[in-house]
Amino acid sequence: MAMSDYVRGLRERIGTDFLLVPSVATIVRDDEGRVLLVQHVEGRWQLPGGAVDPGESPQEAAARECLEEAGVVVRIGGVLGVFGGDRYRVTYANGDELGFVPILFAGELVGGELRPDHEETQAVGWFTPPEIAGLEMHPATREMVATAS
Repeated sequence: MAMSDYVRGLRERIGTDFLLVPSVATIVRDDEGRVLLVQHVEGRWQLPGGAVDPGESPQEAAARECLEEAGVVVRIGGVLGVFGGDRYRVTYANGDELGFVPILFAGELVGGELRPDHEETQAVGWFTPPEIAGLEMHPATREMVATAS
């Protein structure tokens, strides 16, 4: 799992204990209305997104995560929702426990080429609602996708 120097420093102090992090996710649709999803290296499909780094605005983080995880340049639009609570708590394979407080943004594709980064993501694709229904996803991701539908 990729992590910022900031989170890495915190992990050196607290180990795998629970860490609450501000985060972002972006709904990007193509001309056919399909939703851009990335497949995390641990298997689940999710929206491009991740933690907000110190000194970075949420909009900057959303654009950065789309480029890092999916290879696309996105113009970040308005806020579609803000989420949190137990549903947004995860434990990664390495034992790290995280609670996300994601801001969900609308995004407009402006460039780039779909490609996973092979560090956090192993696949990238466009999906219709029926296709999304059949994908392995965390319930929190489903909630965010449903909010944007």
